[in-house]
Amino acid sequence: MKIMLFGGSGRVGTALTHELLTDPATEVTIAVAHPEKATDLAALDRVTVHQLDLATSDLQTLTQLLTGFSAVYFVAGSRNQDLINVDSFGAIKTMLAAEAAHVERYLMLSSFGALDINSWLNQERYASLQAYQAAKFMADDYLSHRTNLNYTILQPSSLTEAPGTGLVTLNPATNTTGNPIADVAAVLKASLQNPHTYHQVITMESGSTPIETALNALN
Repeated sequence: MKIMLFGGSGRVGTALTHELLTDPATEVTIAVAHPEKATDLAALDRVTVHQLDLATSDLQTLTQLLTGFSAVYFVAGSRNQDLINVDSFGAIKTMLAAEAAHVERYLMLSSFGALDINSWLNQERYASLQAYQAAKFMADDYLSHRTNLNYTILQPSSLTEAPGTGLVTLNPATNTTGNPIADVAAVLKASLQNPHTYHQVITMESGSTPIETALNALN
């Protein structure tokens, strides 16, 4: 399977690349603005690094890039430097291109509760994240309501550097704990071909249920 990974040089993208490569039939192309940040990944077998400025790329370029790929992961982020052109509209451009290129699967890394506006708008807990959550809302809303893509949107709570446990809670009632990055990557990888995740928006935090068991319990 040929997989395109937008934003593969970040923390989640790096962990996800290693997860995807556990399948010997998988080839990963990483689209990043700064290839020098992905030199370690470029040295791996079955990994190609492609330089791409998502903020300025047009739809024709993106469609040509995605032609022939079976799945797209969007885990890119501007770190609050260009939320509109990368996190929001940048993501939407890749969705439009994925549709035009007939990509089978599209998986988006988002933020906990982004589609539940009242959970974050003007909430003190999200005081420094209003613009970020708004950008994620727009991208998630477009993907889930305005495309025909077979999507999965994963919305983890805060990311941590703690070792992965392989144990999660999916769709918790409240956001009370964080997620090791390794577990987020593992859920993204396990969701790729799991039909229980198709056309699903999934919130996530650390928990006590093995990842595959939790995914298979989704309706």
